[in-house]
Amino acid sequence: QVQLVESGGGSVQAGGSLRLSCAASRSTYMFNCMGWFRQAPGKEREGVAAIDRDGTIKYADDVKGRFTISKDNAKNILYLQMNSLKPEDTAMYYCAYEPGYCPTRRPFNYWGQGTQVTVSS
Repeated sequence: QVQLVESGGGSVQAGGSLRLSCAASRSTYMFNCMGWFRQAPGKEREGVAAIDRDGTIKYADDVKGRFTISKDNAKNILYLQMNSLKPEDTAMYYCAYEPGYCPTRRPFNYWGQGTQVTVSS
C-alpha cells in the first residue's frame, strides 16, 4: 500500500502561481511512476503531468510551459509548480503513484484524496 497526501491547493487570481505537494509513504526515488491529474466539475479526470520510471517527463498540451513537475526523492515528495494560472485550470488535483512504468491503458493503482485549485478571472 502507498499513501499519498496532497497539499498546496487554494484560490488565486488568473496569472498567479501555486505549488502543489504530494507526500508519499513510499520512496519516490526509483522504480515508479508518479503523476498529477485533475478533475473539474462535470468533466472527466485528465492527466496533467507525470514522471515515469525512467525519468521521462510528460505534460498535457495545455499546461506545457506553465506547469513543472518534480520530485524531492530525499523527502519522498512530488511537486507541481503551476504558473500563469488560468480559470480553466480550476479543478481538484490528484497525485497518483504506480510501481513500475506509467500505465497507459488503466488507471494508476494509488491515489491521493486531492487538493482543490480555484483560479478566478
